[in-house]
Amino acid sequence: MPNEQNLTPFTSNQSREEAERNGRKGGQKSGEVRRQKKAIKDTMKMLLALEMPESEGKESLRKMGISDEDLTIQTQIAVQQIDKAMKGNLESAKFVRDTAGEYIGAEEEKEEVEQYKVSIPAKDIPPAFINIYRSILNREYLEYWLLGGRGSIKSTFANEALIDLLENNPKMCAIIIRRYTNTLRDSVYAQTEWTISQFSETFHGLIDTYDFKVSPMEVTKKTTSQKIYFRGTDDPGKIKSIKPPRGMYIGVILYEEFDQLQGMNAIRKINQSIVRGGEDFIQLYVCNTPASKQHFVNKEKKVPKKNRLVHLSDYRSAPKEWLGQAFIDEAEFVAETLPTTYENEYLGHETGDGGNVFENLEIREITDEEIEKFDWVYKGIDWGWYPDPYAYNNMYYNSQKRELYIFDEFHANKMSNELTWQALQEKGVTEDDLITADSAENKSIGDYRDYGSNIRGAQKGPGSVEYSMKWLSSLKKIVIDRERCPNTATEFEEYEFEKDKDGNVITGYPDENNHHIDAVRYALERVWGRRGE
Repeated sequence: MPNEQNLTPFTSNQSREEAERNGRKGGQKSGEVRRQKKAIKDTMKMLLALEMPESEGKESLRKMGISDEDLTIQTQIAVQQIDKAMKGNLESAKFVRDTAGEYIGAEEEKEEVEQYKVSIPAKDIPPAFINIYRSILNREYLEYWLLGGRGSIKSTFANEALIDLLENNPKMCAIIIRRYTNTLRDSVYAQTEWTISQFSETFHGLIDTYDFKVSPMEVTKKTTSQKIYFRGTDDPGKIKSIKPPRGMYIGVILYEEFDQLQGMNAIRKINQSIVRGGEDFIQLYVCNTPASKQHFVNKEKKVPKKNRLVHLSDYRSAPKEWLGQAFIDEAEFVAETLPTTYENEYLGHETGDGGNVFENLEIREITDEEIEKFDWVYKGIDWGWYPDPYAYNNMYYNSQKRELYIFDEFHANKMSNELTWQALQEKGVTEDDLITADSAENKSIGDYRDYGSNIRGAQKGPGSVEYSMKWLSSLKKIVIDRERCPNTATEFEEYEFEKDKDGNVITGYPDENNHHIDAVRYALERVWGRRGE
């Protein structure tokens, strides 16, 4: 405690030399303390940047969507403090509040925080979308396809990302699109209003800077005149007629439940009419993954596209308190009683809708070592020109295990018989290899024989299609290498029974998108046509 004995008076009787000497001592001591503090700070930085040791906690953070490069001691401490704060620990809550937004590390991270003055509140970012959010901020892709199951919070995140983008890009406007105009007000419009109110809990008064109107249905940022438009694709004229305020452009397009739209052609036309006038664009596509492999969403997402990221999420990565125990209980009940439904509706996987012809597929790599052991292979051709393609396949059938391995294909449009034969020879097909082809084109078979091919026409016959298709469907498994046979894999995966308007399966097999399937049937005719097979 300070008292009369230990207090140093402001005026001193020290000589000038004594004062300078004591001052130097003080300066030396002060410098020593600063160096010690810096050393401790540098050591702390190094320790905090170390990788977390492997543990259940580390695996849990991975499941939350945190990448391995971010799994540091610093991250572990932050997560532990947040967990304590959520359980009511006031000291942890203060720690989280005081340290939020502060980074120990790269300068570019600090610049990013400074640049994004209004950003998605950390408490509102669904864990599965942390890396997606970072990717959007860095503009790594144009298209973000957010697919998944119920309760994955993907729509919440998409709306948060939209507001974030507008707040930090004052020349951007946005449009939110659904199939039907009459569903906009109670769905996406209400969601946008709720999202802005959530931002306002962190950025006080933010909602007061927006003007909400339902006629016309739009939200306007008062301070910048930026707009969020809401449109249905059942009235495409209203989409084309949008004219953003002078000097602005529509930089964000959000398709909600885009699996209900009229297909990719319709979406491309909408994008062509909207994407203009700026250089910075983000497109968000949100829907629950359709069950059918034939659905345009499931087909399109497999098409390689450099500026597209397809992301899958499900309810298991969302905090339970966001969903409620009733939702969790229902999901677990469906998982036990209707596992296929659970896989699609809750986990967001393609499962088919009961109409898949081939439920015995195994799509995987077939290695060179496996192929070397195939002692007898079968080759088949389905003739085609355009739009129907020429389809060739090479395969192996294990009769003891009833397993089929399809490991090679050739697929072409508008290619002459001579050129297709040359292509097969380049694949290693020789004049000694027996090929079974569609007998409907005797001229093509004749051409191949003239080239020296050992080719025969399929015998076919009444009921051969139904019998051979049932035989293929009954095999223990059909293994297809997607890398070697991309078109074949797609055909087998997407081939479904036709249905009537009430959803009932129609007897018979549709004669479309089945060219490689037919090539496989022809090749194996000598197998499935034998008695007992």
